[in-house]
Amino acid sequence: MTPSWRKPVGMLAILVLIGVWCILVASLSRLVGGWHPLLQAAFYLIAGIAWIWILPMRRMLAWMETGKFR
Repeated sequence: MTPSWRKPVGMLAILVLIGVWCILVASLSRLVGGWHPLLQAAFYLIAGIAWIWILPMRRMLAWMETGKFR
């Protein structure tokens, strides 16, 4: 069996997406820093989980395994 190129490419793409998402969330830290601590915690919890659903992480992982996005 020959190694698939999809896994290394997919891993790099996921790392790039995580980096972009972190920069996006961190750029909001000045605004969020003025909020009540419970609201801040909720924001960062939601922002930390949301990238899995907003960005096509499931589809990316499926593509890495099967070669199909569905």
